[in-house]
Amino acid sequence: MRKKPLKSILYVEDDLHVRTTAKLVLEVIGKIDVRECGSGREALLTARDFTPDLILLDVMMPEIDGVGTLALLRRLPHLADVPALFVTGLTEPDDIARYMEAGAIGVIPKPVMPMRLSSQLHTLWDERPGLTA
Repeated sequence: MRKKPLKSILYVEDDLHVRTTAKLVLEVIGKIDVRECGSGREALLTARDFTPDLILLDVMMPEIDGVGTLALLRRLPHLADVPALFVTGLTEPDDIARYMEAGAIGVIPKPVMPMRLSSQLHTLWDERPGLTA
């Protein structure tokens, strides 16, 4: 059986330019519904009535970082098992181990290449372990 296709993302990124560019590329090229948030707090509010297929988070953000945001999102029952990816420039082995321990299925290194982002997401999505649709 094939895995469920990637159709929706909760995207948390504090840099407006990066967030806007990524959203445009993911929606137009990737055909993915993207709900964007500029902070961990905004993500918690948006996530109350949204169940995405994937959570995509920047790591370095003010107030609540990406790892902390994911931990808070995981407290919402409907997001407890939603796959998550981190987008970050912090990609040392210890950093990646921390993201995986936090529940990520992978990491996309920054700087993000907008025209490659959709294919990177789909590849990581398709390679993830888990249920099929």
